[in-house]
Amino acid sequence: MNFVAHIRQSDNSEQPLSHHLSHVGNLASDFASKINLADAGLALGLLHDFGKYSDKFQKYLNSAVGRIDPDQDAYIDPAENKGRIDHSSAGAQYIWECLQKFGAAGQGRFCGQILALGIASHHSGLINCLGRDGSSTFCRRMRKDYAETHLKECESSAISSDPDLVKKIEILLGEDFIRKMFFRLQEMVNFPQYINEEFSETDAFKLGLIVRFLFSCLVDADRIDSAEFENPDRKYTRVGQKNWLKWETAIDRLENHITRFESTSEINKIRLQISEAVSLRAFEPQGIYTLTVPTGGGKTLTSLRYALKHAKEHKLDRVLYVIPFTSIIEQNADVVRKILENSEDEFKWVLEHHCNVEPLRQNWRIKLAAENWDLPIVFTTMVQFLETFFGSGTQSVRRLHQLANSVIIFDEIQTLPIKCVHMFCNALNFLTQNAGATAILCTATQPLLDQDLPNQKFGALNLQLNSELVPEKLKLENKFRRVDIHSDLKSNRWDLHDVKELAIKQVKENGSCLVIVNTKKWARALYQSCAQNSDFKFVFHLSTSQYPIDRKQKLAEIKKRLESKKNVLCISTQLIEAGVDISFASVIRFLAGLDSIVQASGRCNRNSELIDANGLRCNGAVKVINIEEKLGNLKDIRIGKDITKRIIREFGAENLLRSDALTQYFRYFFFKRANEMTYPLDCDSEETLFNLLGQNVMNPGRKNKCLNPDSQLRLLKQSFMCANRKFEVINAPNRSVVVEHGDGVELVKKLKKSNTEINFRVYSTMLSDAQKFSINLYPNEFQEFADRDVIRVARDDIYYLPSRYYSENFGLSYE
Repeated sequence: MNFVAHIRQSDNSEQPLSHHLSHVGNLASDFASKINLADAGLALGLLHDFGKYSDKFQKYLNSAVGRIDPDQDAYIDPAENKGRIDHSSAGAQYIWECLQKFGAAGQGRFCGQILALGIASHHSGLINCLGRDGSSTFCRRMRKDYAETHLKECESSAISSDPDLVKKIEILLGEDFIRKMFFRLQEMVNFPQYINEEFSETDAFKLGLIVRFLFSCLVDADRIDSAEFENPDRKYTRVGQKNWLKWETAIDRLENHITRFESTSEINKIRLQISEAVSLRAFEPQGIYTLTVPTGGGKTLTSLRYALKHAKEHKLDRVLYVIPFTSIIEQNADVVRKILENSEDEFKWVLEHHCNVEPLRQNWRIKLAAENWDLPIVFTTMVQFLETFFGSGTQSVRRLHQLANSVIIFDEIQTLPIKCVHMFCNALNFLTQNAGATAILCTATQPLLDQDLPNQKFGALNLQLNSELVPEKLKLENKFRRVDIHSDLKSNRWDLHDVKELAIKQVKENGSCLVIVNTKKWARALYQSCAQNSDFKFVFHLSTSQYPIDRKQKLAEIKKRLESKKNVLCISTQLIEAGVDISFASVIRFLAGLDSIVQASGRCNRNSELIDANGLRCNGAVKVINIEEKLGNLKDIRIGKDITKRIIREFGAENLLRSDALTQYFRYFFFKRANEMTYPLDCDSEETLFNLLGQNVMNPGRKNKCLNPDSQLRLLKQSFMCANRKFEVINAPNRSVVVEHGDGVELVKKLKKSNTEINFRVYSTMLSDAQKFSINLYPNEFQEFADRDVIRVARDDIYYLPSRYYSENFGLSYE
């Protein structure tokens, strides 16, 4: 019998199962070599689909493509049995049973569990070692009856049909395999010496990260080989771009751009000084560094220059920009793309990945369209980065191994969600200490993620010595002082009318004013009030209630008016604070966290362009006002406001931009929220996501005999699936809808045109375009539109909203 892994839809060609296992093994081995566990990756790939050697699976596969007639006895209904024929347990059981006999202290069991977890989980997402109720999902899978897993049948079939493959597996899984794998694990993790000792909090957590990294290697290798069998052109693209794209080319193009950089203004001279100084540090060892530059200091190109040279020096694979908001990814990616990409290039340099419009059902098109970050320069969001480490399923985790051997630049790191602090710190320590990565934390407002974290036992960042890349001698704090901050916090009596009058006054006196508010509700109300009482043409609104293309066009119009010295009043939520290159003569900021106020000041007199009546350069004005407002679940803003008041009392409003004021702010902020940094799951419980992914000390099944054999080495106890399903970077999961407005009208037509299978490249492009016309709705917002029968389905669970619910002026509208 010829055992088949896949049958191609286009021409009915077969992929022999032995070929698929070997190809996936080689790919997974290559990926796992990034953490010096190449043989572990090979073992995962060779055994992941071992269960497809069963007669039942082969009948199912042939029935699905019409090779077995429904009237035949051998026919298995593919729709009824989709996902029900277990083909992952056999390989997991094989490796678990094979490796147990090695190591007197249970080393074989330990390594076997790590590998068996990956194989058993490669379609579902990582399964639990222990469920929340104390049951052992892992033990149950390993004890599953052979009649259901078909292990013995698969062994017999594999020996008969592919003896060379079986021999390769047997030779691989020997005592030397365990010795090398366990030695490498000991290099990464401090193992307890005695049976009554526990792993430390951070070591237990790191073990979970190692499991997930190897799982990533397997999942991506499996998806790549399956996709390339279905579409062989994809392999040419993948292999070709690796051979063609060279760091030397990117460095030359960036340096040529920098030589043309206008350096006559004083501020640009300072930006070039920063860039030159940081660039000289690129040849130093890998690790975690900080890049603390005031807003407007040119962080994007400075960090890119460092990253390209650092990647060349250390022979790294890619550069990743992790950005807090999708609203600024396109801006930064466009800047880099224009510098590095030429029209004659065969392959792309830059990838943007922030797609929130991927359908919920995992059909083959979606699996192919899901990017795996396999380009030299990737722009993504903090949400996507954290999902890669801690999200459920298999779609995001496949990208994890791509973070190894990379330079990872975190833009506006102060926006890291407080509940993710310790998980983030441990993940970044793992990447930089064990996976060959270098990290740069970029911001004007550097949070204290290293030694100043309140609870050190859960892990803090291990920064390099001399970690700050900007030399102190540049004294940037003084050189970038372009604004004066004034505050009026004595009263909470600022109402809509007062704010409107202040904003219009600022425009009349200075020509332009930016008002940054804390909520979309306030942004819309203030915009409507100002637009009714002044020249409508110069009042603008910016918020996430507008789809990205609309915001981009409005920002372009605002910048054009500012450059032409025309009056501009812009009402915006805080989305404008992070990385948006724009400069107003004055800024009004609703009271919030000090980091937000500092970022807001960076949108005022950004290029020191303001001139006073005597023709001399002068500072812009940033006014901080306290509003009576309902912040609901916006806890960060609510607590940030209180602590900023305290800093103002201690330092004075005029000194808010001093580095010591900001350091003190973060000390107060982190101390007040220390109990939130391990991702608490319930207000009434002490359980945290950090614990579920590490020690799992509250789990009633920790004494399970399966996980506590009579040896000196205990097995893993993580509740992977429970934790991953609970993980959300933001508290309320958003649902994206495409807006049938502007060019989005034509896009919706294309999406609706056919419900049949369409070309992968066409579909991938449509998904990418859909990002530009989508808005994220909170569950209650989505439900409100759904209850009114307004939400429509374009295809594959991609939703759209008719244009009548979108305002040209402020975006999403319920009227």
